[in-house]
Amino acid sequence: MSEARNRGSESTREVIVETALRMFRERGFDATTMRAIAAEAGVSVGNAYYYFDSKEALIQAYYDRAQAEHEAACMAYLETETSFAARLSGVLREWVRVSEPYHEFAVKFYKHAAEPTNPLSPFSEQSSPAREASIAIYRQVVEGSRDRMNAELREELPELLWLLSMGMVLFWVHDTSPGCARTYRLIEVTVPLVDRLVGLSHLPGLRGITKDFIAAVHELRA
Repeated sequence: MSEARNRGSESTREVIVETALRMFRERGFDATTMRAIAAEAGVSVGNAYYYFDSKEALIQAYYDRAQAEHEAACMAYLETETSFAARLSGVLREWVRVSEPYHEFAVKFYKHAAEPTNPLSPFSEQSSPAREASIAIYRQVVEGSRDRMNAELREELPELLWLLSMGMVLFWVHDTSPGCARTYRLIEVTVPLVDRLVGLSHLPGLRGITKDFIAAVHELRA
């Protein structure tokens, strides 16, 4: 009985999420109320608030779902590729591919996520589970690579790659090219540059520069 109840609860939760995302795409985040979401989903307002205490919580559910889809899509690359460039390129390209259905929604929603104090910002405390899960993917990119790189940089690289991906997301949000072709091109030209810099980091003549760069990262993070 308990198992059936849990399945029912999960089903109701998914219906609310799906309904909210559709309405956010159609009406915009600001114009969509929790009452309207509940009515469209066929549940009471109280039931909607039982699962999600705010519209922002629904967006966090979208973050978690998108992150899980991205992680699953990356497994083929991370299990077979061993070069840093191929692993990074595959992970970035898969993000664009799995995010395509949400592109129109992201364009409308981005103004909220871009506000530094907004809980929906990818840098907020509320977004930390999705952020840490995403950084963990880039940690797999680094740890599974057989390419040589500076040991200290290797430690810092997952978060730096996540920051790189945030720049790509910003570009993607504003990309109006068919199939987001310009975003794929951005990945195509950026990854070799990152790969080259990372590959040079272990060379004796560049260790000092790498050390200074890492020190700057630590200072800015603090």
